[in-house]
Amino acid sequence: MPEHLHKRKHLTSFQLIILGFAGVILIGALILTLPVSSASGVVTPFDQALFTSTSAVCVTGLVVQDTGSYWSVFGQAVILALIQIGGLGVVTVAVSVFMLSGRKISLMQRSTMQDAISAPKVGGIVRLTKFILRGTFLIEALGAVLLLPVFCRDFGIKGIWMSVFHSISAFCNAGFDILGTTDHTFVSLTGYSRNIWLNIVIMLLIITGGIGFLTWEDFYINKFKFKRYRMQSKIILMTTAILIFLPAIFFFFNDFKMFSAGERTLLSFFQSITTRTAGFNTADMALMTEAGKAVMIFLMLIGGSPSSTAGGMKTTTFAVLILNAFATFRSREDAGAFGRRFDGQVIKNAATIAMLYFMLFFFGGITISVYEGLPVLTCFYEAASAVGTVGLTLGVTPGLHIISRLILIALMYLGRVGGMTLIYAVFSGKNNNGAKMPLEKITVG
Repeated sequence: MPEHLHKRKHLTSFQLIILGFAGVILIGALILTLPVSSASGVVTPFDQALFTSTSAVCVTGLVVQDTGSYWSVFGQAVILALIQIGGLGVVTVAVSVFMLSGRKISLMQRSTMQDAISAPKVGGIVRLTKFILRGTFLIEALGAVLLLPVFCRDFGIKGIWMSVFHSISAFCNAGFDILGTTDHTFVSLTGYSRNIWLNIVIMLLIITGGIGFLTWEDFYINKFKFKRYRMQSKIILMTTAILIFLPAIFFFFNDFKMFSAGERTLLSFFQSITTRTAGFNTADMALMTEAGKAVMIFLMLIGGSPSSTAGGMKTTTFAVLILNAFATFRSREDAGAFGRRFDGQVIKNAATIAMLYFMLFFFGGITISVYEGLPVLTCFYEAASAVGTVGLTLGVTPGLHIISRLILIALMYLGRVGGMTLIYAVFSGKNNNGAKMPLEKITVG
């Protein structure tokens, strides 16, 4: 027999990641269709269950049914489990199960894990996985304890479940809430816009989940000795701080003018933080100005940081592109930061990812606008929220037709698995044997 028939084609780690996410989404959707998952005991249409499962696994928060009033406690628990799996990453959860069962982690599994959490090297990946799991459950438990006084005061013993659900949802940057009732649906955290304690706890959980596991490790090892951090961690922390404070200042002076200075400050910071993939809101998004919505679209597309629970094109991608532009303005050959330069391939990857997310966002929004006959800015907002795995909405998602919902499902999925993961999964192994085309100059700009 020919030799090629004996060769088995193995899936790459990137293909395993995208198939893993798809598999968990499908299983979650099937469970959510069951009567036991809905509060009224009815069978949920598969398209609605698929949308909810995709939103949960992709830690987005866009929903077509109010989570608090439509789903039973069992259904909410399924959604929470999907959020946790999606936040940690399907591969991380799978490897964790292997470790708990005492089975040896193969080199292939270690390599897949490295790609899943964007780790710099395979060595120490099991130790890093244990660190991620311990840190995640510790922070989520602490968040739940801190939320207990607020929710137990308002909901009694049910407040324990509310605290656990919202702590995990906030840390995983999911944006799902169970505060809605049959009379008041899709309320998110608007009822707590003046509660300083709850706002601060939720904001800290969102930030902690969004800065990335590798940044945690840097902080754990080096504490407050910032100079010893990896360049990536430094860029993540600096970019995150800028993307929190500058938009908050803009929102303070441009939106929420009907509130007092203290309330405006709280609203402005919460909206600035939650917009980059968390999905909670303490203000009615539809009441924000057109300029405010445009800024939010920009923030949603950037998203969180690599190896985090957040989605989007990532803070490092945005930072690399900005720093490369500055280097070009100053006629410098190399771009870099903190006394280190970037590899040329990193800049190329950043440009590719940014273009991919922009195309998904733009064509997704345009298609929904044409199909639904809705204002284009509104559709851009929903598309950015989906591809950035944010979950904020101007209230149109529950009323969209099946085609538009499928577009949002695709955007949420592609936004969560990540730009480079998708590219490598599709084009892995396809090369031109090192051959190069003839060089010719082209003018740009």
